[in-house]
Amino acid sequence: MYTSDSALRAFREARHTFIAGSRIDMGALAGSLGVDRTSLFRWVGNRDRLLSEILWSLAVPTLDQASRAADEDRATGAARIVDVLDRFTADLIEAPYFRTFLTREPARALRLLTTRDSDVQSRFVGRVTALVVEEQSSGDFDPAPLSAEELARLLVRISESFTYADLISGETPDPVRARAAFEYVLRPGRNPSPDTPPIGAP
Repeated sequence: MYTSDSALRAFREARHTFIAGSRIDMGALAGSLGVDRTSLFRWVGNRDRLLSEILWSLAVPTLDQASRAADEDRATGAARIVDVLDRFTADLIEAPYFRTFLTREPARALRLLTTRDSDVQSRFVGRVTALVVEEQSSGDFDPAPLSAEELARLLVRISESFTYADLISGETPDPVRARAAFEYVLRPGRNPSPDTPPIGAP
């Protein structure tokens, strides 16, 4: 995340443009800030870096809101993980500015959001891993035979498959089916035995 005052000013202006549903143009952004493109790139990096930071800045409060809602429902273990991911995925699918971005720049969106080199995906995996570890530490959930990170990567891929279904397979993004997939994998109330050895264990 950006720390300098100049970078933050540029980031906030770009974020406002993104939420309004408009395309971020680095030349126009530089002009609105009264600087040249070289200064803007020095502050925030290239356009992909800026878009990645904006996308993650919007994902964090969405994840936090989903977590709070799950806590209000008093969900625990696998049910809480399902609840958080269900709410998060549904919010993404329904966010107008997000759908506008996916429609306008589908190839760039998939590259920035779903590839191995994606900062957004790695951060998302980190948040879901922390969620799994939290429920595991409380004794309410056991991810075995997968590790917490392996399960998190699987769950993130499920979320991506349904959030970007129109871009990946031409199907309509469907939060109901996404929740069904999370429940199928996590089986709330039917956690694996804690004696189940991890994959690859002798």
